[in-house]
Amino acid sequence: MKTRNPDLWIRRASALAAAFALSGCLTPSSGGHDDDDEYGPPPPAEHVVHVTAHRFGYEPAEIRVKRGEPVLLVLSSLDVPHGFEAPRLSLSATIRPGAETRLPFTPQEAGRFPFHCSVFCGDGHEVMAGEIDVVE
Repeated sequence: MKTRNPDLWIRRASALAAAFALSGCLTPSSGGHDDDDEYGPPPPAEHVVHVTAHRFGYEPAEIRVKRGEPVLLVLSSLDVPHGFEAPRLSLSATIRPGAETRLPFTPQEAGRFPFHCSVFCGDGHEVMAGEIDVVE
């Protein structure tokens, strides 16, 4: 039978607490100066967009994002396997029912970028499309 050693647990917890405390000492402080001047602006927050595929469309069919802003498409299917392909943005994924497909990207240029279903999903597949609108 394995016995627990409370001293070992306490030593490990203390070491972990010390590591966290030291890591705070090694990060740049914000007191007395503007961090943006010395370290540059913080990276933009990730923009999460949920897209649901179904026979024979996407919700939403138009996705609006900003140029240079990291985007995470969270794709799901309500019925059968579908695809998501935006060739001009080099995006491609298969979407399976009952699972989320995560597709990260950061658009580098403004414009309108069409996407379509790349997995045959029945009659009407050819009209299953949408557009990503990348704005400044």
